[in-house]
Amino acid sequence: MTRRIFIDKQSPKAYHALLQTSEAVRATAAEAGLERTVVELVNLRVSQLNGCAYCLDLHTRAALRGGETTRRLAVLPAWRDTDLFTPPERAALALAEATTHPADASAQATAYAAAREVLTEDQISAVIWVAVTINAFNRVSIMSKHPVRA
Repeated sequence: MTRRIFIDKQSPKAYHALLQTSEAVRATAAEAGLERTVVELVNLRVSQLNGCAYCLDLHTRAALRGGETTRRLAVLPAWRDTDLFTPPERAALALAEATTHPADASAQATAYAAAREVLTEDQISAVIWVAVTINAFNRVSIMSKHPVRA
C-alpha cells in the first residue's frame, strides 16, 4: 500500500485553523455547561461511526482521564440499549449521530426534538459543533492513515 500524505503536516496552516476551531468549540461546550465526559462521549461515538482508529484511541484515553468508566465506554456502541447514560447524554449522542449522518432527515428531526427536551439551546449548538469538529478530525486522520502506536 502506498504511504499516505499526513495532510496535517502537508498543509499546516489549514490544520492549525482546525485546531483553533477545536479550541473554540471546547470553550463553547464548557460555557454551555456541557461536562467534559459528554464531549468525549460525542467524540468517541462519532469516531466509532466513522471508523477512525486514531481518534478512538486518543479520545478513549481522554475520556478515561476525565473520569469516564470502562463499562460505559464498552457499551457506547449500544447506548440506546442500556440505562447507563443520562437523558442529556442520550440526547447528545443522538444529536451527534444525526450530525454525522445528516442525510437521515427522520433521525435528525427525532434527535433534535429529544435534545430540545433536555438540553439548552447553547448545549444543542455546542454538541453539534463538537460533532462537526470531530467529524473533520476523523477525516484528517482517516485520509492520512494516522497510525495508532503501542
